[in-house]
Amino acid sequence: MRSNRSAAASTTSRTIGVVLAVCAVIATVLIVTRGGDEEASASQTPAGTTAQNGYGQSGTEGYGHSSDAGHGAAAEGSAAQGGQAERSGPQPVTEVDKTFLVAVRQAGLWEIPAGRLAQTNASSEAVKRAGLHLMDGHSKLDQLVREDAEILGVPIPDQATPEQQGWVKQMENARGAEFDRIFANLLRASHGKIFATIGEVRAASQNDLIRRHARQANQTVLDHLEVLEDTGLVDSATFAEVEEAVTPK
Repeated sequence: MRSNRSAAASTTSRTIGVVLAVCAVIATVLIVTRGGDEEASASQTPAGTTAQNGYGQSGTEGYGHSSDAGHGAAAEGSAAQGGQAERSGPQPVTEVDKTFLVAVRQAGLWEIPAGRLAQTNASSEAVKRAGLHLMDGHSKLDQLVREDAEILGVPIPDQATPEQQGWVKQMENARGAEFDRIFANLLRASHGKIFATIGEVRAASQNDLIRRHARQANQTVLDHLEVLEDTGLVDSATFAEVEEAVTPK
């Protein structure tokens, strides 16, 4: 009996020891877990605060940056408006500008009739085609030059120069191949000389209308140079004449 009681007591003691050990382990785990949760909570709180502050700072910085950008844009807008205000005032019209408008006007006054004559007096289809280009291009330029001259207060003539009128008479009296040759060379020489002048005007003029006009005239004259050369009738003497006229003295 004593042996059995002793064995039972020993077993009970071991069981209690095991239970206590298990309880100790569980308690330790709970403590560690709780401590970890508290640390995690503690670490999350600053992080959350930082994130909130970061958003706030970002928002503040973003707003400030946007405000600066808006201020800059406003400043640029004011500068642009100031520039426009300055440019909207009277712009200089030089003697070169006036001469240019007169030359464009006079060119149309003889080259449009020359283009019409090409439709009736020419034998070459290429010459007739060049004549159509002259009529179209100079009709548009003539409208533009009359508008700009009125705006700028520049008087322009109603007649071509005596020399230009003589060229028209010369073509009126020619027919067929003779007309083709006269037309191609007279018009190619005239366009070559004015082409160089247009570049000088565009480069030097301080007037917006003149610059716009020069750009349009440049495109038109270039087109006319090409269709006149496409006739195959322009003599080498004509190119030499233009070269001499445009070469700086």
